[in-house]
Amino acid sequence: MNVHEAIANAEAVLPGVAALDGEEDPRWQVIIALADFVDDEPDLLWSFVEQWGQPTDEDLQAAIATCLLEHLLESHFDLLFPRVEHLVRSNGCFARTAGMCWKFGEAEHPENAARWKELLRELKDRCET
Repeated sequence: MNVHEAIANAEAVLPGVAALDGEEDPRWQVIIALADFVDDEPDLLWSFVEQWGQPTDEDLQAAIATCLLEHLLESHFDLLFPRVEHLVRSNGCFARTAGMCWKFGEAEHPENAARWKELLRELKDRCET
C-alpha cells in the first residue's frame, strides 16, 4: 500500500464514530496505518492532519495527535512546527489536538521543546483571559 491508498482508506472511514470499549476502532487502525509514512511523506500527512485534526470528537483528535502529529514533529520538527504554530493560533479545535501530543525525537531537543512549551503556555494564557 502506498501513502495515497492509505489516505483514501482513512478518508473512507472518517469521521466515523468511536468503537465501543474493548472493541477495535477502525478509525484508529487507518490512522495507525498512515504512521508508516511519517518519515517519507511529511507534507501529505501534514495535509491529512490539518484536515482531520480539527474535529470536535476528542477520540479522533487523540488518534490524530498521538498516531500522526507527534510523530511528524518527532522526525520533521523544523519543517512542520511553523505550520502547527499557525494552525494552533487560528483554530481552537486544532489547539486541543496539538496539546495532546508528547515530545519525541526532534521535538525533545532543548530549543524545540522550549518553542513547544511557549506555544502551549500562550494558549493556556489565552484561554484563561
